[in-house]
Amino acid sequence: MTSVEATGERPSWDEYFMTLANQVATRTTCLRRAVGAVIVKDRRILATGYNGVPSGIRHCAEVGCLREQLGVPSGQRHEICRGLHAEQNAIIQAAKYGIDISGSSIYVNTQPCVVCAKMLINAGITEVIFQNPYPDELAVSMLQEAGVTLREYVG
Repeated sequence: MTSVEATGERPSWDEYFMTLANQVATRTTCLRRAVGAVIVKDRRILATGYNGVPSGIRHCAEVGCLREQLGVPSGQRHEICRGLHAEQNAIIQAAKYGIDISGSSIYVNTQPCVVCAKMLINAGITEVIFQNPYPDELAVSMLQEAGVTLREYVG
């Protein structure tokens, strides 16, 4: 029995797209965190992304995680990570296939970091809906300054 059959109600759009972001995250190749993102405009999916290494590169499960080996705390030393963030991969997917994402929303199961926040701003994303808070005050302040709506999904 599906949840609709059990309750007689369909999921809200937020619930629907966040569920998809969490499903996308299951494709991660990151050893530390599973993140998924879904870019949406007019209730239509434009692009998805999950955190992991670039195409054609060995996964972290094969070569290990340098940040983990060095004991680097979450949110620091992104430059030594082999992977891309889910938001970055979603933006790249849209660009690769010529999809205009300006004026869209992104559902991501983890609040964006400052690097992703800057990319989202320049990509024209107007709303970020996140599920799990992430301690990056600069990211929040930059998104707010750029007029990007930032809201936490509580399901």
